[in-house]
Amino acid sequence: MEKLESLLEWGGVRRDIIFLVIGGISLLISIFDLLPLPFDPAWIAIILCGVPIILEAVIGLVTEFDIKADVLVSIALIASVIIGEDFAAGEVAFIMQLGALLEDLTVARARAGIEKLVHLTPRTARVIEGAKERVIPAEEVRVGDIVRVLPGETIPVDGVILSGQTSVDQAVMTGESLPVDKKEGDEVSSGTVNQFGSFDMKAEKVGEDSSIQRMIRLVQSADAGKAKIVGIADRWATWIVIIALSAAALTWLISGEIIRAVTILVVFCPCALVLATPTAIMAAIGNATRHGFLVREGDALERLSVVSDITFDKTGTLTYGTPRVVAVRTFGDLFSEEELYLYTAAAEQRSEHPLGKAVVRCWKERGTESIPESDSFVMLPGRGVKASVKGKEIVAGNVQLLEEEDISVPETVSEEAETFREEGCTLIFVAAGGRTAGFIALSDTLRQDAQQTVSGVKKAGVVPVLLTGDHENAARHIASQLHIGKMLSGCLPEDKLNWIGKRQEEGGRVCMIGDGINDAPALRKAYVGIAMGGIGSDIAVDAADIALVNDEIREIPHLLLLAKRMMFTIRCNLTFSMTLNFVAIILAITGILNPVVGALVHNAGSVLVIINSAFLLKWKKRGISSEQ
Repeated sequence: MEKLESLLEWGGVRRDIIFLVIGGISLLISIFDLLPLPFDPAWIAIILCGVPIILEAVIGLVTEFDIKADVLVSIALIASVIIGEDFAAGEVAFIMQLGALLEDLTVARARAGIEKLVHLTPRTARVIEGAKERVIPAEEVRVGDIVRVLPGETIPVDGVILSGQTSVDQAVMTGESLPVDKKEGDEVSSGTVNQFGSFDMKAEKVGEDSSIQRMIRLVQSADAGKAKIVGIADRWATWIVIIALSAAALTWLISGEIIRAVTILVVFCPCALVLATPTAIMAAIGNATRHGFLVREGDALERLSVVSDITFDKTGTLTYGTPRVVAVRTFGDLFSEEELYLYTAAAEQRSEHPLGKAVVRCWKERGTESIPESDSFVMLPGRGVKASVKGKEIVAGNVQLLEEEDISVPETVSEEAETFREEGCTLIFVAAGGRTAGFIALSDTLRQDAQQTVSGVKKAGVVPVLLTGDHENAARHIASQLHIGKMLSGCLPEDKLNWIGKRQEEGGRVCMIGDGINDAPALRKAYVGIAMGGIGSDIAVDAADIALVNDEIREIPHLLLLAKRMMFTIRCNLTFSMTLNFVAIILAITGILNPVVGALVHNAGSVLVIINSAFLLKWKKRGISSEQ
């Protein structure tokens, strides 16, 4: 059904374009008398462009008593035709239809995020009944059932691990770049992915209560209260219609000349007023596209111009989202730092764990010594690896693994390790020959332009806020590096959504920037949502109003300033168009303008509005982009 509606919508746009082309040609033929026809060619523009306007105005009045700018246009069209001013009627219809087409193009939508999110919902579950294992549909799992999850499977329901150890990729729910080690007694969420070890769990939240289903409902409902911008001409339409009809009636009564009254109706038609907003928006969207932004909602830039806060997700937005080795520390005389690094890379070479892969990748990027082969490789899910490298028994993993191997961690090692944890690092402890040799610290690294981006956001008059699913130490470290004063860590999708909702209830207008599936509800709830289009999930992009296609976050300050400039241009367009309208009305009342000349004046006004808007196409605030 959605695909059919989108096809019909696109068909309507194409039809309008064809009608405008034919209508424009017919007006040229009419004004220059190019073809000897038995009727005025302007009638073609009246029928193709004017009739839809009249029908829409009548339907709105009859069904909802909704007075829009179309009502005045319809009256002017009919009045012009009655007194024989066919060209004026066709010209007004053409301009108004052009404005309507531009508005339709700027507010076109294309969303499929809900469908993609639903596809993440696990279809089946392995339920343990006594000594038997039975595969059933996930929605049939009941609270208290024992569920077994194998490596690589998506966890079907929320629950607690009863037996087994593993690592779980929780990016769907928290956006964390690294999998989280899980053991007996730890909670796991539906929709997250079991990476390595198998485990049995007790189901606690099933069906509609599960985490993934709650997220689906959040995304579906989060934008229900998001304000939609109404065209300025329609917003003031009631007053425009009343003033126009009153002025026309009084002029007719006083002067006795109906042509003056019709001229007032023609010049009062808000042609330039209708074009003032969509032309500026389209030009600004063109500018944004050149800077890597795909604006998916027509009014997104209008909303962006007044945001008070901009919330950043950490992983993949302010950081690259991939762990890197940031420090190597050795203790005792077993290895030098270089040797510890090499031996750990060798032990991790066959590991499937993202931390192990990161150690191997970072060593290879150095381009120094090649990694030796290891023997007796054993991977211990949720703990680490064991391997033999050049005759040395290497153990690399977390503290729990070293304790299982009866290897003590000296207090000096623990103290230094804690300093790295406070900076948000994840540690791999390394032991050889039954003794602790040191550790390797890994961390998600800041994007090179993150600091300048945050600085540019502040210069644009917007407050930066960090909302992340990572633990407090990692979040606090990133916030301090970027001089971000507001921060919330350990955020689930509901937490981000609630913070944004609360801030907007206080009167703030929040722009959310994120990249993960877990950010989708917040992106939809925010006054404006911006998704990282390059590395971000499709669901996040579909939930957002704007996508940053190339992930160059340094362009965000430009987008904020562009939105403010666009609104300045719109205000200039509106002021000019209203001034032109009132001057033309005075000239029409005095009889200086006739309907055709009045329509031409409107054409000139519309052209000037379009030219002024076109300056936005290449607008750039001096100093902003060059700084970045």
